[in-house]
Amino acid sequence: EVQLVESGGGLVQPGGSLRLSCAASGFTFSSAGMNWARQAPGKELEWVSGILADGRTTLYADSVRGRFTISRDNAKNTLYLELTNLRAEDTAMYYCRMGAVRGQGTQVTVSS
Repeated sequence: EVQLVESGGGLVQPGGSLRLSCAASGFTFSSAGMNWARQAPGKELEWVSGILADGRTTLYADSVRGRFTISRDNAKNTLYLELTNLRAEDTAMYYCRMGAVRGQGTQVTVSS
């Protein structure tokens, strides 16, 4: 069974930083492209970032490029998302995704 478990969210002030983690199991993580997506209250799910299986190719939504960094540790079956220079509009539930499967999410709230 594919399982994705996100962690690392929290309340942070504008301009602050967080590091999200996603522990993966139930599939060959090192062979899978992975993504982060987010959903703000009342809004649709938004793709944020993706990374290919070998970790060498990364992609970002325009809204986060230059502020967020995706990475992975295939030895630990873990996906990361480093969030910096956070803004109020980054407030959302953040999900780790492998294909159509996603975890339960971790909440990021940016507020002073």
